[in-house]
Amino acid sequence: MRTLKTLVAAAVAVTLLAGCGGGEASPGASGDASSAPAGGSGDTLVVYTNSNGEGRGEWWTAKAAESGFKIEIVGAGGADATNKLIAEKNNPIADVAFGLNNMYFSQIQAEDALEAYEPSWAGEVDKELGDGETYWPLVKQAILLGYNSDKISADNAPQDWTDLWTKDEFKDRYERVTGLGTATAQLVFAGILSRYQDDSGDLGVSDEGWEQVEQYFQNGSPAVAKTDLFARIASGEVDMGQMPSSIIAEREKSFNVNVETVIPSVGVPLAVEQIALVKGTEKKEQAQKFIDWFGSAEVQGEFAQQFNAMPVNKEAEAQANPEVVDFFADLKQQDIDWDFVQENMGAWVEKIELEYMT
Repeated sequence: MRTLKTLVAAAVAVTLLAGCGGGEASPGASGDASSAPAGGSGDTLVVYTNSNGEGRGEWWTAKAAESGFKIEIVGAGGADATNKLIAEKNNPIADVAFGLNNMYFSQIQAEDALEAYEPSWAGEVDKELGDGETYWPLVKQAILLGYNSDKISADNAPQDWTDLWTKDEFKDRYERVTGLGTATAQLVFAGILSRYQDDSGDLGVSDEGWEQVEQYFQNGSPAVAKTDLFARIASGEVDMGQMPSSIIAEREKSFNVNVETVIPSVGVPLAVEQIALVKGTEKKEQAQKFIDWFGSAEVQGEFAQQFNAMPVNKEAEAQANPEVVDFFADLKQQDIDWDFVQENMGAWVEKIELEYMT
């Protein structure tokens, strides 16, 4: 078991990311964005992202304006944003995309919808976390199973996702998804199905693996539209569900609940959010300046402190909340064959939606 409850002590001022948040800048943030690259053009940049929820997009818009950038945030789930960028590749609307993980950006790049660009901060990040050419890493995000620790003790909590549908005490007590358009949902299933890789199985997965998916949907409580998981936990409707790591501390405060997280013996899926230049943009120079500003240590450091994020930028990490840094230092990452996942995710989603998601 791992707890992020201590992150509340970081005094984060706003709610966080919803997929796989935002707010006003903290007056105590140590990052000084004034030394980051600045804008200056009057052009409005269109920015696609899956990380704009709960005011986060407004935060970025305000911060960009302070440095001379005019941006229009267009939010969508990870899969939906990916499909949109690919569909528009011959007549692009977006200038920049950020927040999508490697799995999504690799799909976009395979469709020749991204343009190579090396940001000014490229030397401050591990290039292997991106592709080192077209999309570049920003922050790490752990995809977790969290449960109500006020109701369930650590000794009685699930040890793995599979416990949710194999142990009677957890059946109907966990929220299960009703759609697979978000990065978080797809990464949960990547973490489950990759354990049952079988070359002779349907879409590379054994019968036992697909049985896990069937049981997940049969024994869970369907997510309720426009109702936050933490609200359902607070009301007692459910006790647990999927959540990206950065949302937990502030959601605990907002909904007055305490949540601990499950770290299976195989580890947890780890997403790395990226940023990239959209191929064909008519505002290329301004978009490049924006990327230089966005991923700089000063800006990423302020963002990390404000939103309990774990930055990839080595210089920005010094400004991140120590509890977050410690959590990721000890976190066991699940060993996932991402080439296998990327190759099959589209077909997995289609099969799940048609056969199991009722």
